Amino acid sequence: MKKRSFSHDSPRSKGREAGFTLIELLVVVIIIGLLASLVAPKFFGKIGTSKQKVAKAQIELLGAALDEYRLDNSRYPTTDQGLAALRERPEDISSWAGPYLPKSVPKDPWGNEYVYTSPGENGEYDLLSYGRDGNPGGEGEDADIVSWE
Repeated sequence: MKKRSFSHDSPRSKGREAGFTLIELLVVVIIIGLLASLVAPKFFGKIGTSKQKVAKAQIELLGAALDEYRLDNSRYPTTDQGLAALRERPEDISSWAGPYLPKSVPKDPWGNEYVYTSPGENGEYDLLSYGRDGNPGGEGEDADIVSWE
């Protein structure tokens, strides 16, 4: 029986070490960049609509607290009393049974105060966020989010 000898040096490994070439790495980086450029705009576009949904949900929750305030006090807080009346008893209200919010009045998702007026132009009160730009009107993320729609 003849013994076979195995060499650790195969013809493949003589000319080249195992690994990736610079060209192969660049191709992979370019492919990852292309994928990121396709996915990123869709992902970041959803962040804006998510903030609008959060603002709408907060306005609805503040509206429920305002309704509870009205049930106890027979009226909504005045514009001067503002949303702070949901956390701290106004001096001229004796039937206040709050606080009507478990935490402080939140700011909108863009860091601005909610705008509250009572009586409102669109109902007994108006509660709104001016959106990302913080100014009335606008489109997309800059659009107003309101309590009366």
